[in-house]
Amino acid sequence: MAAPKDPRPCSIADTLALVGEKYSLLVLREVCLGNGRFDQLVRNIGAPRDVLATRLRRLVDAGILTKRAYSERPQRFEYRPTPAGLELEPLLMILKEWGDRHLRQDGDRPMVVEHSCGHELVPVVTCRACGGEVRHEDLTAHPQSPGWTVSGPTAA
Repeated sequence: MAAPKDPRPCSIADTLALVGEKYSLLVLREVCLGNGRFDQLVRNIGAPRDVLATRLRRLVDAGILTKRAYSERPQRFEYRPTPAGLELEPLLMILKEWGDRHLRQDGDRPMVVEHSCGHELVPVVTCRACGGEVRHEDLTAHPQSPGWTVSGPTAA
């Protein structure tokens, strides 16, 4: 069987192509924390200015961030998450939680996020239909792209 010319169609791959680069997710972290000015982003992320400018342009073009002027002379902009950008915030919380649990053996967490209930946020993924926590053993994938199964491409 000949392999397909293109990899599996996948929304994960499409999303990673847009926000999977480290600085893109760190930009999103900062704007969700309210730090949307370019100089704040440079300081808090540590990205080179030219790389950061490219990432910001891409995130604005994709509708993840908005850009608005806060100063005319000199012209300066700040970035804020759009509704689509805010939908990515739970992903950041999951990544933070995973890092705290698996990369911080000393227990020294760089940040704690408090939920509006007053308790520390410990994010979990739940099923919208039943409210149950999502666990690997409870999932069944159903490929929808023609010519693809869970194990890979079908024979031509």
